[in-house]
Amino acid sequence: MDAGEVLPAELAEIMARLRDQAHFMPPKQLRDVLNQAWGSDWRNSFQTFDVRPIAAASIGQVHRATIRDGRDVAIKVQYPGIARSIDSDVANVATLVRMSGLLPKSFDMAPYIQEARSQLHEETDYEREGQYMRCFADLLQGDEAFEIPEFYPDWSTPEVLTMSFLEGRSIETVRDAPSEERNRVSEALVKLTLREIFEFGIMQSDPNFANYRYDASNGKISLLDFGATRALQSSAIDGYVHLLRAGLLENDAALRNAAIQLKLVEGDGPFDDQILGMIRSVFAAILSANEFDFTDRKLSNHLNKEGMALAAAGYAPPQMPMDILYLQRKIGGMFMLATRLSASLPLKTLLEKYVI
Repeated sequence: MDAGEVLPAELAEIMARLRDQAHFMPPKQLRDVLNQAWGSDWRNSFQTFDVRPIAAASIGQVHRATIRDGRDVAIKVQYPGIARSIDSDVANVATLVRMSGLLPKSFDMAPYIQEARSQLHEETDYEREGQYMRCFADLLQGDEAFEIPEFYPDWSTPEVLTMSFLEGRSIETVRDAPSEERNRVSEALVKLTLREIFEFGIMQSDPNFANYRYDASNGKISLLDFGATRALQSSAIDGYVHLLRAGLLENDAALRNAAIQLKLVEGDGPFDDQILGMIRSVFAAILSANEFDFTDRKLSNHLNKEGMALAAAGYAPPQMPMDILYLQRKIGGMFMLATRLSASLPLKTLLEKYVI
């Protein structure tokens, strides 16, 4: 997702190269995995099965097929041995981040590395993901903005996830649509994020653009990946309510208290004023107009400049609750997607619904 505006350019280039170089399983290996999951005669149950994957990522690849009973399905097949490699792979990424100089030497990465391992191990449990897929289908029943695949447990195992196939293109193709459609799609995703936090208490925490598809024929957004779904602690939700309310009401004392509660600042830290100033600048931008223009780079440029100054001064962020980290990731991802789609949204109105 990063385009070199946050990560150092060299590290962003490495990450982009890794995304673009996903390897497919050769057909024999694919057959062996499916034989183990379904038995050696599984082909007799399919009208068609395309051995060429339609998508591939770090944990598995996706194939399109048609079951004999007529179901048009997408089948996510996990790479063999991937679960066993997670711990060493995460350690390698941690080493890369340390070498990049992106974080101060005093920053303790250990809790975050352990959390990354835990989440990735959860993502390798495809039956768990299937249950969350069903959960979100129930939560969003009747919502015309979204489509969610139907989970098929009869053809799923912890290593193979079978679901209904949904048509669609990359969500980023919406940037070529008229402004009304770009705004509608962006607003639907922002509203969904707010509902996840403040209504459901359950959040799909990975905002990777590949997890969203767009069907131009009906304007619906497909939600495809639920491996990173997590239940949120009530303390994190309450903390965000207090932070957003204080920011929208421009109540500096309440804003400081909420930031301390969320561990965004320490309360008596040498960099608290700078951090709080950055938070206030976000709310000032939201309050400055009825529509927040994501194409205006003034806010992001200001935050990047302030962040670089903090890093140069030796700022080491305090350890924060993991739920807050996941919330920040999801919110930041939605900000980046709305920016990519050149959207303008009534953020103040959207936020006020939940906190004022």
